[in-house]
Amino acid sequence: MFDLDKWSEIFQTLLRNKSRTFLTAFGIFWGIFMLVLLMGGSKGFQEMIARNFDGFAQKSYVVWAQNTSLPYKGFQRGRSWGFENKDINRVRTRIEGIEVATPMLQQWGLSAKYKEKKFNVVVKGVHSDYDQVENPKLMLGRFIQTSDVNDFRKVCVIGKEVATNIFPDDKNPVGKFIELGGIYYQVVGISSNDSNMSIGGPSRRSVLIPFTTYQRLYNIGTTFDLLAVTGKDGYTMTELQPKIEALLKELHSVHPDDNKAVMGVNIEAMYQMTDSLFNAIRILVWMIGIGTLLSGAIGVSNIMMVVVKERTTEIGIRRAIGAKPSDILSQILSESVVITIMAGLSGIVFAVLILAGLEAGMAMSNPDSLPPNFQITFGMALVAGAALSFLGITAGIAPALRALAIKPIEAIRDE
Repeated sequence: MFDLDKWSEIFQTLLRNKSRTFLTAFGIFWGIFMLVLLMGGSKGFQEMIARNFDGFAQKSYVVWAQNTSLPYKGFQRGRSWGFENKDINRVRTRIEGIEVATPMLQQWGLSAKYKEKKFNVVVKGVHSDYDQVENPKLMLGRFIQTSDVNDFRKVCVIGKEVATNIFPDDKNPVGKFIELGGIYYQVVGISSNDSNMSIGGPSRRSVLIPFTTYQRLYNIGTTFDLLAVTGKDGYTMTELQPKIEALLKELHSVHPDDNKAVMGVNIEAMYQMTDSLFNAIRILVWMIGIGTLLSGAIGVSNIMMVVVKERTTEIGIRRAIGAKPSDILSQILSESVVITIMAGLSGIVFAVLILAGLEAGMAMSNPDSLPPNFQITFGMALVAGAALSFLGITAGIAPALRALAIKPIEAIRDE
């Protein structure tokens, strides 16, 4: 049952020396404040980094050709070479574990025009399976289809920034025609992909056209710039990457040891590196937070020892008039738990308010996208609350045992 007199006595004891109580509580407050703030900050920062990979296939590898750095089979070093259409099927069929192998062509510096509006874009020639490497996240229309590639159609999928700038007053520009370098393309889809991870340039500023249409209209034959590859389940890009590079070198008479002739980006390795980084950050956050909390708990325990020493006579009188050991133990532990929980909850609330303010500030600075979530989860809050209770009890055990060890006669004579 709730004992009003007991709790009134606890708060009177704590308020009797306000400065000491405040300084004792501040250690717990600061520890839990830093723990929650660092947890929320690392969570939000991780979400910001993860958005850079948003929509991009995790198990993927993008490769392109560079000038050779070693002579081979009669060719001099510094030879320029490139990929050909037949390389696509060779990579698919000759390397076990390849899910998708899709080419890309790209061109910077063109302007997309619609009536008097124009916007600088990057034009990409892609196959219909490119959406398995980089998800276009279509908000309107459709993606490039196989029939578009086979029939050399002049259709395109535009990024949302392109649509906003050349169709500022049109909510659905699908079906309209835009001009690219004197050639008109019909808009068949609008991509809402806003990720910073993309091939050949940001998706929001890109215009995607069929791969074969690009090759024919720009008269580049059967060559292409980049090859994007994804792996099947059970295979990693770390094991597939050297096989892909070795095959491409073999097909184009490049020295097997020429590490500069074939360049690429292993997206899977980047994901793993990012995950490892944030796992280390989370461990560091917990180490800092728990260390600070333990320091605060030790401070609470030390102060409670002083309180017990100051109240030696009071405790002796209570024992002399019949107070049970459990009553003394409960009193000391309650005071320790109260000061710990009150300081800890204040730290949690203050940290949550700061994190909420950070989210609001980021939302105001970039109103077109959702801000990262810096708030801790309800489960984390429960863990923090449980940790506070445990620390409060732990901090009060030694002082409580010290109080129980006081003999009534000696305590009364202590004055």
